[in-house]
Amino acid sequence: MSIGSIVVAVLVFSVIIIFHEFGHFIVAKANHVGVIEFSLGMGPRIISLANDGTKRKVLFFKSNAFFEEHPEFDDRTVYSWKILPFGGSCMMLGEEEDVDDEHSFSQKSVLARMAIIFAGPFFNFILAFVLSVILIASIGHDPAIVTKLDQGGAAAEAGIKEGDIIKKMGDENIVVNRELSYYSLFNKLDGSKVRIEVERDGKEMAFDVAPKLTKDAQGNEKYIFGYYHSAPREKGGVLSTLGYSLYEVKFWIDTTIKSLGLMVTGQVSMDQVSGPVGIVKQVGDVIEESKPEGTKTVVMNLMLFAILITANLGVMNLLPIPALDGGRLLFLIIELIRRKPLPRKVETYFNVGGFMVLMALMVFIMGNDILKLF
Repeated sequence: MSIGSIVVAVLVFSVIIIFHEFGHFIVAKANHVGVIEFSLGMGPRIISLANDGTKRKVLFFKSNAFFEEHPEFDDRTVYSWKILPFGGSCMMLGEEEDVDDEHSFSQKSVLARMAIIFAGPFFNFILAFVLSVILIASIGHDPAIVTKLDQGGAAAEAGIKEGDIIKKMGDENIVVNRELSYYSLFNKLDGSKVRIEVERDGKEMAFDVAPKLTKDAQGNEKYIFGYYHSAPREKGGVLSTLGYSLYEVKFWIDTTIKSLGLMVTGQVSMDQVSGPVGIVKQVGDVIEESKPEGTKTVVMNLMLFAILITANLGVMNLLPIPALDGGRLLFLIIELIRRKPLPRKVETYFNVGGFMVLMALMVFIMGNDILKLF
């Protein structure tokens, strides 16, 4: 993987992170909450931009102690770029402790605080939608059309023909081509019949198809339906583009949730989970593999990958896990129900403990990513 690919990958990842934090930032500002620092990256600061009340000052390699010793910066937002190009933060006044100030996060209503916390993941979904609109307007959506059949295969024997548009498999509605590929991943096939509904010449038809056991190129046995679905993308009008863009976001949210289900049930091992290093490598691989097909293909594939990552990040952050947005939302929901917050110590212990576990998990995943490189 080239240096250029790594740089592009880091930029893509950084844009996704900064958009997430911008969600927290803009809603915090709308609710008149003081934002102490808005930063991209983690670790020591490389450069900060602060306002001393009269003008902006560019500050290099300043620590928290510096800002504590210079109160002229305390009532202004400090914008920082930190040394590790992963993650980011939107530090708000009164976010970690009760501060008696009208601009304190802790003094705002429960609903206002919930809106601020939820805004980060929600902005990930907004970014996914915007990128989807650009992508689908440029190259169209991927229809779920049967393009080829195995002679003697399960689908052909059941009566499915080339050109059929697959609308439903089992209990799942099918809208885009990728859902056909993911069906066997998220649904264990054992040879039992699956109801497949198709549209043929404007008419709806249904077939009961029993997938057949076969061996792939590596000699692994699996059940297949015996059809192919690599139809060209199709462009539509404005409403069609917006509709398919919304569905694109829904598709990746659903895929993320189902993938988490596989991980929880042990059907996906930790070796198959990627952290920031693994994601950067995957983005780099996308760039290298797309180069022979031209710049437009590189950009479109990067955009598709970015949609996947930002939707994934939005879902992951909404999980009710300590130190994540979902964990904080959980405490706010409890406060809304109880009509009073839980003791600050309880939330602090919960978040600190969860943060330590998350950091340990992150170190493990990053170590695993690095080992995969070799």
